[in-house]
Amino acid sequence: MKKVKQFGETVEGYNVPVLNEREIRASAGILYFFMFLAWMLVIFEESFFLIKLVNTIFLIDFIIRMFISPKYSPSLIIGRLFVGNQTPEYVGAAPKKFAWTIGLVLASTIFLLLVVMNSTSIITGIICQVCLIFLFFEAVFGICLGCKFYPLFHKEKTQYCPGDVCEVKIKQEIQKTSLLQKGVVIGFFVFVIALTILFNDRFSANPTDLGPMLTSVLSL
Repeated sequence: MKKVKQFGETVEGYNVPVLNEREIRASAGILYFFMFLAWMLVIFEESFFLIKLVNTIFLIDFIIRMFISPKYSPSLIIGRLFVGNQTPEYVGAAPKKFAWTIGLVLASTIFLLLVVMNSTSIITGIICQVCLIFLFFEAVFGICLGCKFYPLFHKEKTQYCPGDVCEVKIKQEIQKTSLLQKGVVIGFFVFVIALTILFNDRFSANPTDLGPMLTSVLSL
């Protein structure tokens, strides 16, 4: 009987294949940066070159992860180079594989609509935004949104989630948020809104060249 190819790494002390969450977050940050930059060029410059290129790279990267091995994914390798001196944080490979399957489907859809068909529509825009949200949450908060759907399709208990969120536990005191802290956040948002209204004209004004301003001051 042919042996099924293992997805993930075997690490002593873990009873299921795992991946390094630190590398995954670094990879997500790299992909997010270039996708966001490409999206800004579409919005402000109406240039589709970079987003087509980034989407193609994104798709190839995920194909390598899914059908060859995550260890040969270019973005994960680059991520490893950046975080190689940090202690690994091992997470279960199965939920990540499920999440990356979603990413592969999304990237393939964008590639078909945007690169192959060379078309643009609200569908492409929405899918791009979903990809950006998934990457942002992974890179910034360490939250794998795609992994959240894994238990809906698999009966076995999810093991080794990022930050041990799969385990039922009591929050430590440093993790709790008091009413005062929540009030600070609400007050800060009110302050930002007031600041925007009061200084709208000042913030909207285009900056002037600093050189002539300095020359004028120095000549006094």
